This record gives sequence, structure tokens and C-alpha cells, in this order.
Amino acid sequence: MKIGKKISKKTLLKNRLINLIKVKIKLISINNKHFGDRLFNSIRKKGNFLCLGIDPHLDLIPKVFQKKIKITKETYSKNNIKIVDHFCKNLIEATADLIPVIKFQIAFFEQLGPEGFKLLSNLCHLIKEKNIICIIDCKRGDIGSTNNGYANAFFSKSSPFPCDAITLNPWLGIETLNAFEKFIPKFGLFVLVHTSNPGAKDLQEQMTINNKKLYEVLINKLTPIINKNIGNYKLSSIGIVTGATFPKELKSIRKKLPHSPFLIPGYGAQGGSLNDAKLGLIPDEKYKNKFNSGIINSSRGLCFPNSAKNCIDISSWKNEIYKNLEKNISDLFV
Repeated sequence: MKIGKKISKKTLLKNRLINLIKVKIKLISINNKHFGDRLFNSIRKKGNFLCLGIDPHLDLIPKVFQKKIKITKETYSKNNIKIVDHFCKNLIEATADLIPVIKFQIAFFEQLGPEGFKLLSNLCHLIKEKNIICIIDCKRGDIGSTNNGYANAFFSKSSPFPCDAITLNPWLGIETLNAFEKFIPKFGLFVLVHTSNPGAKDLQEQMTINNKKLYEVLINKLTPIINKNIGNYKLSSIGIVTGATFPKELKSIRKKLPHSPFLIPGYGAQGGSLNDAKLGLIPDEKYKNKFNSGIINSSRGLCFPNSAKNCIDISSWKNEIYKNLEKNISDLFV
């Protein structure tokens, strides 16, 4: 029997250290128990912080998807369901290599009835298979057992809509977060704080008796919850929604909430500039052009670019979608 060479203590210690490092790296890389960590890793992996907002407007879906059947005036129809299905799946295929996060606006699927919800369920499963972060923009927010139903619908093990995070409306009070606590920090919430619509001023900017605006009162209430759920990368699983259309407020909110991931709508079609939107991001201290603290959402600009309107086949349409996405990503770093 051959006897191998005796391994020195130094080599043994070195190998043990290497194995420990590998285990630690593996644990961090597969940390599926913290939404903030998954979001951070997805942004780093894809090298950008764009969120593809899939809002399948029936009147904007190009004619290349209507060669065999046409979109009908009646919103809830078999034709519309088939066309939206075809459009969304091809959109995901065209963008999956580049995009770190996809956000579905649930209203566009809800209007298609039970088949629309089935379609959304299938799409959620599809992008989870592609390791893309999935957010459902449903703006839920209720109290008691009703909210438990919402929490189970999106975050339970048997959820028909497997996603990483949802948007939440807190304006019934902070108790709207209670039902979701048992699913945090594995799953994430993006809480509506200062939205991108013009009417946000009607309530969110109203002054209180303490000389604070309502959205500032909400921030103070959210801060301890945000800080309680910070992960390995100093990013919480409790994010907020704040619009690029209010840059002054966006900049101010970012200073107050350095550990909260921001979902920033309002860029592009709603009038917010890229520079405005980037006020909600924090530059990485080590890496140039790296931002770890949020995502900028674009829907119509990525789903319905002018360059893809008149494509004659799906293949050329997907190519135009990809090229437009590449351009949008490069614009982020100008």
C-alpha cells in the first residue's frame, strides 16, 4: 500500500481557511432568506439598476403581435388574453440577459379576468426560473385578516404569484405592515411614501400640527422597521416608492433613509429625468458607476420603444427591444 506525503500543518490550515471562505461565499451568494441581499446581488450581476415595468397596455401592443388575431374593444376577451400572453413572454425573453428586476403592474392582468391572473402566475414562475427579481405592483394595504389574505396570496409557500416583493399602500396606518412581518426579511415591501403622480401633493405633502409633512411623518414611523431588517449588504428588505417627478423630495428622503432600497417611478414618460431619478441612489464607495440602493423603473420606454413599433416579425421586434434596452443601460452611466 502506498503511503502519501505527510501534509504540513501550514497546508492543512491554509486548506481549512480556503474551505471556510468558500462556505462563507456560498452562504452569502445563496442567501435566499433576505430580499435586500437578493436585490443587491441581482443589480451587481447584471451591472445596472433598471427595473423593467411590464404594463401591457392593450392600445400600445404593436401590430406584429396581431397578425392572426386582433385586439378587441372589449377588454376581457380571448384575443386580448392570448396577445398579452404572447407579448409578455417575448418581452421577457428579449430582456432577461440584461435586466435585474421586473415589475408587473397587476391592474393590466386583473382586467383580463381569471385568465389574466393565470397569465400573471405563469409569468412570475417564468422570471423566477431566470433568476430575475420579481416585484408585483399591487399597492395592497388593509388591516387584520383581510391583509393576511393579501400576504398569503403573494408570499406563502403555496402562493400562485411567486414574487420577491410587492408594493404596499400604508395610508391606513403602519398596521398595514403587520400581516407581512412574518414573511420579512425573506420577502420585500416597497411602501408608498411620496409617489410620482401630480396628486401626490394632495395628501402626502400636507402639513401636520408638528410642522412636518405627512410623508415625513410616515418616514419617521418606517425608519425603525427599515433598520430592523438590514441584510449583509446594508440594504433593508423594507423599501419605499418615491417618484423621480419630485426630485427635491427624493433627494431629501434618500438622506433620511440610507438603508432602504428605493423603487423610483416617474422616469421617462411621466416626465422625470434620469438625473432626477438618480438622486434616489447612493454611489458605491469602491466601484465607479455602481449603485446599491435602489432601482429606476421604466415601463413604456422599455416595453414600447418607437424603434420597435413597425417591426415585421417577432425576431426583429425582440432585437429592437434588446438594442433599446442596451441604450437605456448605457445612458444610466453618462
